[in-house]
Amino acid sequence: MPFSLWLSLAAICAMGAMSPGPSLALVLRHTLGGGRLPGVTASLFHALGVGFYALLTVLGLGALMARFPLLFQLVTWGGAAYLAWLGIKALRAGRAGSIQANAVLTTSPQAAREGVLVALSNPKLILFFVALLSQFVSPEMSVAAKAIIVLTAMIIDGVWYVLVALLLSHSRVLPWLQQRAHWINRATGVMLIGLALRVVLGPLA
Repeated sequence: MPFSLWLSLAAICAMGAMSPGPSLALVLRHTLGGGRLPGVTASLFHALGVGFYALLTVLGLGALMARFPLLFQLVTWGGAAYLAWLGIKALRAGRAGSIQANAVLTTSPQAAREGVLVALSNPKLILFFVALLSQFVSPEMSVAAKAIIVLTAMIIDGVWYVLVALLLSHSRVLPWLQQRAHWINRATGVMLIGLALRVVLGPLA
């Protein structure tokens, strides 16, 4: 995979991870309720769930593209519509109160379990990956290139939430995130709508 193409993938994955939502609230809750270790644990296990969905998506898109090109096109257009809807929703969210976390007592095993479940119980995540990864998957793509895509999505998700957990365990990052949630929402919305247009125009090269 060309480095410039990988940078596009990494940037989109980063914006998706940074977008305020239930995953961020999960990490905040476990960090505030149990400290650094439960917060980091929730982050890492959430990343495993994300990696699992990314793997399923890459394998499924490759099969669709090779065997049913028309169906693949319909799936990607449906994904583009979904991305555009997410982008509009993010732009309209403003100062949405999604970055909230109650400091309830929590443990590392509980954080690990909930980290995976929050990722795997979110069907919207795989729809997001279908639209996103359709721009990077090709029928002739090697196993190594597919592994890079999956690892990129998983590692960026894990690194972002681990950083959030580490920062929260030392300082008052939550108020800072809450005050800037609307800017995160706006940046995410613009990028999602731009990606939806890119999907309609054709794969990235």
